[in-house]
Amino acid sequence: MKVLVAMSGGVDSSVALFLLMRAGFGCAGATMRLSGGETVALNDARDAASRLGAPHYVFDFSADFREKVIGPFADAYARGLTPNPCVECNRFLKFGRLLEQASEMGMDYLATGHYARAGFDAASGRFWLKKAVDEAKDQSYMLYALTQEQLRRVLFPLGELTKARVREIAADEGLAGAHVKESQDICFVPDGDYAGFIGRFTGRAFEGGDFIGEDGGVLGMHGGLIRYTVGQRKGLGAVFGRHMYVLAKDAGANTVTLGGEERLFSRTLKADGFNWIACEAPERPMKVKAKTRYRQPEQWATVTATSPDAVLVEFDEPQRAIAPGQAVVLYDGDAVVGGGRILGM
Repeated sequence: MKVLVAMSGGVDSSVALFLLMRAGFGCAGATMRLSGGETVALNDARDAASRLGAPHYVFDFSADFREKVIGPFADAYARGLTPNPCVECNRFLKFGRLLEQASEMGMDYLATGHYARAGFDAASGRFWLKKAVDEAKDQSYMLYALTQEQLRRVLFPLGELTKARVREIAADEGLAGAHVKESQDICFVPDGDYAGFIGRFTGRAFEGGDFIGEDGGVLGMHGGLIRYTVGQRKGLGAVFGRHMYVLAKDAGANTVTLGGEERLFSRTLKADGFNWIACEAPERPMKVKAKTRYRQPEQWATVTATSPDAVLVEFDEPQRAIAPGQAVVLYDGDAVVGGGRILGM
């Protein structure tokens, strides 16, 4: 079997390549050129592949990245949403364009360094996606958009390993990055200044507007809609006499609604673009666990399919700062039931 291994230059993808080669797969490494700043990562990936005796390829997907990831990210922020570009990069680039490239090269599978597990359930006839053994590193939330056809063609060699064990393997094999601290930033906004990036990318000046209360009364002036996210307290740039939090954003009116922290909690949400993995859309409400942010612990909820690709999720307990544009992902134990994009409460 032949496997194309997506290599970012980091320790995880390098160890994924090593494990697959040790298991007897015929492997090649591949690095996606996305935003033009990957020189160091590209060289690290090439060096790791060379050390392990595998060929290495570079594919320029920068135009696709701009169209499918960066553009929608900037547009969503401008519309008052809180997008998740990593989900879209996985959907369209890594498991889209790169998987297509693997097919063109005659490869049977695409492998990545994600911490997740995938396989096939003969009883249901469906491919499944499960959390990694190392739940502290689990990335299944970011992979909810994988289709049955994509899951049939992907391998996650690190799914059964802890991060500590992966670093040990990298150190033993002399692979770069064994002790490098991981970045938590979005790759194309390494300084974390989303507003500055979006302004430069779009060429737009996002003008200030009104901070308003839930009654519509003006509380002050904000510095531009893209500078705020639901749940934010710090950096509002105004004094209100008590702690105030961003409750909602209205791009049409250019307003940011503020209120007390207690107003951030909601028990329901609606989501669309829902991708069912463990099953087809159920005819009856289903008890699941759900989370609305990557690092959030899962919470008990009931999901009702309102159409084949839309759901209503009702939590047992109110949840804090549910942000339209983010993902809601459902779990049954360690199995991903499915996920979609949050529309609102």
